[in-house]
Formats: sequence, structure tokens, C-alpha cells
Amino acid sequence: MLFNSFSFLIFFPVVVLVYFIIPKKIRYIWLLIASYYFYMSWNAKYALLIAFSTFVTWLSGILLGRYQQAGRDKTVCKWIVAGSFIVNLSILGFFKYFDFALQNVNLILSRFGIAVIEKPFDFILPVGISFYTFQALSYTVDVYRQDIEPEKNILKYALFVSFFPQLVAGPIERSKNLLIQIGRMDEISHKELFDCSRIAGGLMIMLWGFFQKMVIADRIAVLVDTVFDAWYFYGTVELVIAAVAFSIQIYCDFASYSTIAIGAAKVMGFDLMENFNTPYFARSIQDFWRRWHISLSTWFKDYLYIPLGGNRCGRLRRHINIMITFLVSGLWHGASWHYVVWGGIHGLYQVIGAQTRSFRDRIYAKLDTKTDSFSYRFGQGMITFVLTTFAWIFFRAQSLTQACSYIKRIFTKPDWWVLSDNSIYKLGLKLPEMNILFTSLLIMLCVSLVRYKYEEALDTFLAKQCLWFQWLVVAVLFAFIFLFGIYGPGYDASQFIYFQF
Repeated sequence: MLFNSFSFLIFFPVVVLVYFIIPKKIRYIWLLIASYYFYMSWNAKYALLIAFSTFVTWLSGILLGRYQQAGRDKTVCKWIVAGSFIVNLSILGFFKYFDFALQNVNLILSRFGIAVIEKPFDFILPVGISFYTFQALSYTVDVYRQDIEPEKNILKYALFVSFFPQLVAGPIERSKNLLIQIGRMDEISHKELFDCSRIAGGLMIMLWGFFQKMVIADRIAVLVDTVFDAWYFYGTVELVIAAVAFSIQIYCDFASYSTIAIGAAKVMGFDLMENFNTPYFARSIQDFWRRWHISLSTWFKDYLYIPLGGNRCGRLRRHINIMITFLVSGLWHGASWHYVVWGGIHGLYQVIGAQTRSFRDRIYAKLDTKTDSFSYRFGQGMITFVLTTFAWIFFRAQSLTQACSYIKRIFTKPDWWVLSDNSIYKLGLKLPEMNILFTSLLIMLCVSLVRYKYEEALDTFLAKQCLWFQWLVVAVLFAFIFLFGIYGPGYDASQFIYFQF
């Protein structure tokens, strides 16, 4: 079930209404049923996978709690954690990476003239498997580290793993946040739950997410798909425009899902972690990853980078740890080499940045560079955006070969005349659509500037404004979504990009 579908338009109000009126002791059961229904609307049989992952990680938490309480040898606890990881990552690896592994094995075999291995079966990648697997595994580690007590109620824990707003595309929640809130559900009275200001704030956040998805992301996707699907027909200007457009598309598409999820959870009284914080205002690649897909970047930091040694080792080892983390992050995004290269590029950015930092500081000092000036900060932001946009080409391309050919064509097929002959209006979007897109991007830029300057979410900022201004913003967003929203071919809901991960 997609957020931007008619089904969700019925599903969500029904779930919330029932949630508000039923006895507080059974609220978590109702949300668990709703969450599994939400997930099973894609493929009912794959609910068995999430249920199995839930049971394995819940059981590992119970066993860890018992052994730790008894003061047993930590070796046993480490084996329990290892077992939980092996089982869950094996499931993830089988469904997500089996085809990728088989293709590479066959490529190697063909080089030696050995017959390739036939694919024994076909299956569909379960929606959201990368997200809920990481969320469940983080619970195992948190219990092992004694950051949280084991959850004895398996149904409450199952709701933590399957909570429908963020189930299939994040944010990847931590047990120290969401599971604790679930455990306290039965302590909240109906009066506290029905907080009009909180509900209005949650709906506002959802509305902003729908604006990002249906007005911007799905519209600019037309331009991106037009160029990337036939990149060999275009020259420098169109290819650069499409690359920049994809940077905007993937941000609006992915951030919109997280925004709608955060808003939906807030309506029901849950606070999910922030997942995006104006990432294209970042002044370095390191800063970019503090702002982009925060739940995943912090997951890799806490559960991979730091266990590898993090910054507590020598410079060479630290750089190796960074590269491993980003290569794994790239592979997490997709079973293809162009995703791995995308992750590796970001790792190299960080390593090169760290290696040249002292040199750059000396140059700035000698040139008396005003590093606190607007021009300097703006320049840093532009360089960071160019670097991330370059890397996004590898992410969007269908293969590593296509990405390299795309980049080569940017530098070898100049066509500056298209800037004056209206050729850019032949990239899938005509003049009226372009005008709508530019207006929508201007609105998003204004909101992002407020977010960046005041460090406040849209609903928090609006809550401080006068009532007429709040309603004006709501009316403008609603009008744009209703009049200019893109509903997909045949008015079908357009899928979110990160569902494939």
C-alpha cells in the first residue's frame, strides 16, 4: 500500500479513528494488525519473513537478557548476537543478493569456458526487507550492549519491527526510541492522546511530504527518465540538467516518504527520528552524510564503523574503516556494482577530504581566506552539491558501463546552443509543466532556508506564526497537491524510489 494511493486515504483515517477510541490496553494489538495488513497488501506470503525475523531477534534479546542477568560468560552472548545476525543477514542476502552473486559467478566461469549455472528459481524482492532487517538487528545489539532491557512482550516487539508508517522505507528506528514509546502506549489517557495541536502538526508534516512527492518528485522524474533512458541522444547540457534533476528527485522522493511517515506517526502520538536535514545545504561530504538518510548513516556508524575501530585507530586503518562502511552502504542500496561504486566514491570523498584538510587549512591561512564569509560557505555548498550530483549518476544509471558512458558524453558532446533554442522543453516537460516545477522548487527552497536558518521543522515554525498565515500555508500546499500533483500513468500511485531497497 502506497502513501499516495486511494487505499491509504481510506486506511489511515480508519486506523487512527479506531486507535483513538479503543481501550488503551489493546492499542498495540490494533496497530500490529494494521501494520501487518499494510505490509501484506503488497504480498501476503512475505509477511512470514518479517514474522520470522521478528521472532529470531526477539528470542535473541530474551536469551541475552537471561545470560547477562546470570552473569554468564560474554562469549555465549556474542554467539547469540552472531546467530541473530547470521540468520537475518542470510535471509536478506538470499532474497536481495542471490541473483547478483550468481551473475558474477557465471561471469567468472565464462572467462574459463565453464558452463554457466542456471538460475533455479525466480522470486520477488520483499518490500522493505533491508529496512526492517536492520531495525531488528539494531535491537539485538542494543540489548547486548545493555542499552535497553529485553522486551518480553513479543507482540509489542513485533509492532516495533513492523510499525506501518516507517516499515518499508524508514526511518530505520532504534529500540531506544520507538520500542520505549510502544511500551508506554497503555499509560497514555484518551484525553492526552487526542491532542489537537499534535494531530494538526502531524497532518501538516504529512501534507508537506505529499507536496514533495506528488508535485515535485513525480514531475521532475519525467525529465530524468526521458534523458537517462536515452542518454546517448543527448549532449552536455541535457545530461547535466538530468543529473541535477535526479539529485532533486531522489531527495524529494525519499524525504517525502520519511516526512509522511513522521507525520503519520505523530498523529498517533509517536515521535520518529529525523531522517533528512537540508542535505543539499551541506558544506562538505561529511556534513552531507550527517544530514542525508540520517537513520541509515547513524546505523552504519554505530553498528559497523565503530565496531571496526572507528576513529580510535591509526590514520590508515581509519580510512579503511570509512571505505568498508561506504562500500557496504552502497551494496545495501542495491545488488549491482554501480551502487557499490557510488558508495565507494563517497568513501573516497571522505578519505581525500580528511587527508587534505591540514593542507587546505594552511592554504586558507596564507591567502587570508575569510572562512566565515557567506561567499566561502556558499562555495563549499556548491562544491559539495556538484560532488554528490556526480556520484548520483552512478546511483541512477542502470549499470556501471552506462554511468561511465554518461559521464564521458558530458565532457565530449557539448551542445550549449540548447540553452537558447528551447530544446530543454523537449525533455518530457513542456513550458507549463516547467513553470509549475520551478514554482514548486521555489516553495521548497523557502521552506529549506527556514529549516536551515532556524533549525525548526515546518510544523514547529508554523506553530509560532499567526493563525491566518498557518491556514494560508495549508491552503497553498493543498491547492498545489490537488491541482498539480502527478498521480502516475492512468492515475495510479507512483512508487517511491527506495521501495526497491
